[in-house]
Amino acid sequence: MNQPASRPSSAWELPRPFGTRSLVVLFLVIVVGFFAGQRVEMGRMLSLTGEGVLAAVGLRDQSQVLSGLGTIARSLFPPQVSERTEVARIEGFDRNRLPWFSHVESEESRQPKLNPQTLQMEEVVDQREVLVEPFGYLWHVAVKMLETFEIAIWATLLAIVLSAPLAWCSAKNYTPHRAVYTLARSVVGMFRAVPELVSALFLVLAYGFGPIAGVLALALHSAGFLGKFYAEDIETADDKPQEALRAIGANKLKVMRFAVLPQVMPQFIAYTLYVLDRNVRMATVVGLVGAGGIGQELKGRYDMYNYAHVGTILIAIFLTVLVLDRVAARLRSRYA
Repeated sequence: MNQPASRPSSAWELPRPFGTRSLVVLFLVIVVGFFAGQRVEMGRMLSLTGEGVLAAVGLRDQSQVLSGLGTIARSLFPPQVSERTEVARIEGFDRNRLPWFSHVESEESRQPKLNPQTLQMEEVVDQREVLVEPFGYLWHVAVKMLETFEIAIWATLLAIVLSAPLAWCSAKNYTPHRAVYTLARSVVGMFRAVPELVSALFLVLAYGFGPIAGVLALALHSAGFLGKFYAEDIETADDKPQEALRAIGANKLKVMRFAVLPQVMPQFIAYTLYVLDRNVRMATVVGLVGAGGIGQELKGRYDMYNYAHVGTILIAIFLTVLVLDRVAARLRSRYA
């Protein structure tokens, strides 16, 4: 039997990794990026960042960026842990029922006041009692973080409930009608197109300040995200188990339950855990517009220039996200 003649290695040629069209596209991308970078001041950003790096290593006397970061660090730290509240402002104050580890102190405050008789500014000494809670603000932040987590949990649960029928109707192989498919895809696209912060602004007007607006804003956007990815996984699921069940007379619901869900459930769990992780972080952001949670506390303290309190809030957010990320990673490795 004749063997095919082997070709020498010099005869083998690999195609070029890129052609003229790729070079033209790359050139156009660079040109568009250059003009877009000028509009968003990328050049100024690089210049200021470079000055900051040089100042940090001692090759430059001062830098606007380094000075700004230093001012922020000095304002945020040390973080606020205790809480001091004037006793006269506490409704129904009972000295015999103080919070744990707290005590009452008497302090003097000196402030200039106008004497109406002499029309001169005089320093007046006021005595007042304050309730000192060594861990009062830390406890307050913990309660607000718990509320933020509850907002994220409920938003994720509502998103799952909303996305389930949307995913069913958005999957081409399960939608009951083409018009239903188009409508479901449009609703999913609308939910994803409106950012949580924008919808929270309008929901605060409708429901008032508080966590309700935050839950609904996060739930609507998350439902669009989950509905899209759930539907795509349902469409791309292996069709052989589905055909086997259809052959024995199973309806669409049974095919979905016993043939599709076992295939796509790991991806569904991964998507849901990601949405929960994202909702915890976004619950902080929507709180800035009054939608409850730690974000509302952060906005209030920032507006009052209580930067030590802001430092405590930022640390709490960082630790919460870090712990949640580790828990979600373990759940994904076990179930996804």
